[in-house]
Amino acid sequence: MKSFQERNQVVIGSVSVVVLTLLGLGAFYADDLPIIGGGTTYTAHFGESAGLLASTEVRAAGVKIGTVTDVDLEGDHVRVRFRVTDAWIGDRSTVSIGIKTLLGSKYLAVDPQGSAPQDPNTPIPKDRTSAPYDINQVFDQLATTVNEIDTGKLANALDVLAETFKDSPRQVKSALDGLSALSKTISSRDQELAELFANTQQLSKTLADRNDQVERLLEDGGLLLDEIRKRRDSISALFSGTRALAAELSGLVSDNSAQLRPALEQLERVNTILQRNQDNLTKSLRLAGPYYRLLGNAAGNGRWIDLYLCDLILPPGVEVPTGDCHPPPPEGGNR
Repeated sequence: MKSFQERNQVVIGSVSVVVLTLLGLGAFYADDLPIIGGGTTYTAHFGESAGLLASTEVRAAGVKIGTVTDVDLEGDHVRVRFRVTDAWIGDRSTVSIGIKTLLGSKYLAVDPQGSAPQDPNTPIPKDRTSAPYDINQVFDQLATTVNEIDTGKLANALDVLAETFKDSPRQVKSALDGLSALSKTISSRDQELAELFANTQQLSKTLADRNDQVERLLEDGGLLLDEIRKRRDSISALFSGTRALAAELSGLVSDNSAQLRPALEQLERVNTILQRNQDNLTKSLRLAGPYYRLLGNAAGNGRWIDLYLCDLILPPGVEVPTGDCHPPPPEGGNR
């Protein structure tokens, strides 16, 4: 057997490049491979997407069986591709878009039906798919239907019905009288009802125009609730840490009570002495003020201290004065 060094290096390099390329493509498209892939991909046609997004989960009988891989517009319908794993999809299966949460999250619901498997290359038609009710479309249809009602004829018909049954028993007559009063009320409020339903139609149109903004508002509401949940967890952790700290401090005080008690007792004695001598301390502080003021005046004239001693040295023949001793007046008016 020839070694690799003896073989044609160009052939070996070409085969290596082809093998590596095939391995890379196999790894990239692993989910689409028939044996090791992530399941079978089906296609369904819907009249509208109803907010369905890629990566939305697919459920059958409430159990997750796959995910939506692609949602795009194709002609007059929406094409939805989804991949399922370990689930049987029949040739009469129905697919619907369901509402998962109150915030508007959706999921794809599959109801497996039929006697033969669904061909993955054959799309599920629109007559076997359904989307959730669109509230805007319902309001539009309601306004159109009510506007087409002739309230005058309706009132006359109800009046004739009440007149026909006027000789009926009292209970039936009372019911018909109430029905006649209702018809008159509706007829008298025809203009107001027309304006009400016209405004309803305008409101539904406005909601339809702001559909993207309402959807973003709901998504932001979901983010807000998630942030509130995170803050709640943080506050809960803070309270838990506070309780743990209180327990540690309680243990610390309990362990050091023998050392802390003498210090606190001494502190209490000092406080008692200070309270008992409060008057003396107040008087000392009051007298210390003038003393330090005079001391400051004496030492505030430079590098010397003003000092006067009265009658320390007396001339011969001069008696010691008995009155107050005052310093002599400064010469030239200065000291």
